[in-house]
Parts: sequence; structure tokens; C-alpha cells
Amino acid sequence: MKLKTILLGACSALALAGFASAETLTIATVNNGDMIRMQGLTDDFKAKNPGIELEWVTLEENVLRERVTTDIATKGGQYDIMTIGTYEVPIWSKQGWLLPLENLGADYDVDDLLPAIRSGLTGEDGKLYAAPFYGESSMVMYRKDLMEKAGLTMPDAPTWDFIADAARKMTDRANDINGICLRGKAGWGENMAFLTATSNAFGARWFDENWQPQFDQPEWKNTLEFYVNLMNDAGPQGASSNGFNENLALFQQGKCGMWIDATVAASFVTNPNDSTVADKVGFALAPDTGLGKRGNWLWAWNLAIPAGTQKAEAAEKFVAWATSKDYLALVAEKEGWANVPPGTRTSLYENPEYQAAAPFAKMTLDSINAADPKNPTVKPVPYVGVQFVAIPEFQSLGTSVGQLFSAALAGQMSVDDALAQAQSLTTREMTRAGYIK
Repeated sequence: MKLKTILLGACSALALAGFASAETLTIATVNNGDMIRMQGLTDDFKAKNPGIELEWVTLEENVLRERVTTDIATKGGQYDIMTIGTYEVPIWSKQGWLLPLENLGADYDVDDLLPAIRSGLTGEDGKLYAAPFYGESSMVMYRKDLMEKAGLTMPDAPTWDFIADAARKMTDRANDINGICLRGKAGWGENMAFLTATSNAFGARWFDENWQPQFDQPEWKNTLEFYVNLMNDAGPQGASSNGFNENLALFQQGKCGMWIDATVAASFVTNPNDSTVADKVGFALAPDTGLGKRGNWLWAWNLAIPAGTQKAEAAEKFVAWATSKDYLALVAEKEGWANVPPGTRTSLYENPEYQAAAPFAKMTLDSINAADPKNPTVKPVPYVGVQFVAIPEFQSLGTSVGQLFSAALAGQMSVDDALAQAQSLTTREMTRAGYIK
């Protein structure tokens, strides 16, 4: 009996030791479809990594950005893994806020990452500071049946004038069909991602070579007037509250003739389980105005490890799992090749099964490769970034300007007033930050 008691005690102690050694990773992520799908597949990770548990904090895009920025800047230590974008990675790595990813595993194949995506995640020291979960540019998604009904044919590379004409002709308010759905929700990564990329096509820029704000120039007025007028004529009601997810839902419900947004949406609008128009969708490059720049951005949602975590080894195991070739194969097995996270790996675009299943694959890759963050505008600029300006101050500036432009879309102020206030606040903040002498 004594021996039995000793053995039971030893077993209990071992079990408690095992329980105590289990690590729980807290992961902050965005409430986009691919991220939600990943959470549903993590049993595969846990089976391969016993002793590592996962706790998810899933947030709306603007809220996520605010929370993770506050946490990492104040060394709050709430998260072991953060979902961050191409904007944050170079800035935060330079600050020493992110750990380099140097132990992703022998079979990870970093060289398979698309060069356009990988370059934005690589620090000045040549190390990778975040791993891309999915990459994207932007493009036109449109209803082929409504385009035909309007008597029009979508070019592979449309102009903004064609898009505006088609949107107005496709609009059918009586049947709840809006000719076009575009982002209006305020945020540097919401409406200002779209409007900044669009402004490039109109010849606008945030700053001249001396960091002087340019919202008082005619190119910005042309951009914002064109956008507001088009949305008033052919956009949905309440558009100033619509971001990526809201417009995705409208398109899937058959309420948008066209939607110009992230290429990652292609698998969702063509998935018959989610989209009522899955078999009616065509794709085209983001529009231009003939000035030599299209409004297609470059972005990736990435997994990164904050320098303050105490669980770096376990965190890197998860990052490697979620951004690996094996993860793409897992999604393909469970959901089909068309639904794997796009825009990260060369091998995916060379895969015949993916090419056959994803009619949007070539347009996505062409759009990613065509984006030029180092030369984003018609006129020269001192900054890098297509839909953002890669300086720390942009997060606040972009959101403040986005609120003004969203108010103009909602009819709460004129285009001229929105631009004048954008010019004033941007000049003030850039002077305060030392860019303007």
C-alpha cells in the first residue's frame, strides 16, 4: 500500500509538472476570413506541439492596430505573437521592438517567399522580422452579368473614367444594387489605404520632396471630388461606415456591381459557400488615369514576435507552422486550393492545382509584382509606401485625415473643408515632429 501511494504520488507530481510546463501563447489577430480559418485549424499545430496552448484575441482592424501599437510601444507584454502589417514591420524592427525570426526550421524555405513581400519584412540587418500569413495588392472585382447588362466590357487594365461610367450604369437602386462599393470607414489602413493608393493614380502625393503636405494641391481635390461624387451617385447608403469586411459582405450578397479592394478577397467572393454571386465574378487591374500609376497597393498581414515576450521559442514554432508550405497544403486539404492564403509563396503560383482552382491567381500575382513602394507616385516623394507613408507619424496622421475624408463622404463637410483641415493638421504635426524646418 505504501509503495502504491508513493507511485501514485510520483505520477501526480509528474502530471502536475507537465501541466506547469505547458505554455500558453497569446495571439493578437485581425477578424479577417483567413485568420478566422486559421484558428479553426490549430488542432494540427497543437498535435505537433504538445504543451503549447493558444489564446486568441481577435479584433476589428482599426482596434487591432491601436491595441498592438500601444502594447509594444509601452512594453505592455500582453501578446506573444502579433498580427501586424507591412507598414509596422520596418519601423518596429528598427526600434528593436521585434525579434528576428532565425529558427523557423530547416524545411521552412524562406527563399520561397515572394520577393516583393519578403523585402518589406526584412530589416536593415538582412534578417526577417515577420512572416507573411497572406499577401495582397488591390484590384477590381466585378459582376460580369451586370457589366454585360450595362452593355460594357471590362478591360484588363481599366481607367478610372471607365470605372465611374460603368458604376453609374450598373446602379439599380430599385433592386438594391450599387454600381460600386469602396472603403469609407475612417482609418489609416481603411479608407486612407484606398484613397492614398487612388490618389497616386491621380498624380497626388502626401508630401513633396521637402515634406511639405500637399492636400492644398489640385491633384488631391481631383481625387477626393471624384471619389465623393462617384460614391454619392453609385455607392451604398452609409458608405462612410464601410471598410473591407462590410464591403465584402455587400458584394457577397449581390449588392455591388464592382468592388475595388484587396486581392485577398477574391477567394471569398468566388466561394459558393459564402457568396451568392460566386460564378459571376471577374477581375481586372486597379484603375489608372493615364499618368503612369495604378491604384494598386502592396500589403501583407504578418505574424511577428514582440521583443518583450518570455515565450519566444514557442512563439516562433507557431509562426513557422502558420506561414509554412505545410499550412497551405492543410488548408487545401480541408477547404480546397482556392481558399489557401494567397500572396506569400512563389511555389503556390507555380502549383498547377492552385492555378486550376483559383481564376484570380495570375491577376493577384501580377498586381503584387506591379506595386512599387519605392516609387509610388507620379511626382517624386521622400517616402516609401504605396497606400501609406512609412514614417512613425503616419498612423496618427492617416487616421486623422481619414476621419475628415469620411466626414466629407457622409456629407458632414465639404471636400474643400476636408482638404483644408487635412493640410492644416498635417502641416502642424509634421512641423512638430521636425520634418518641416
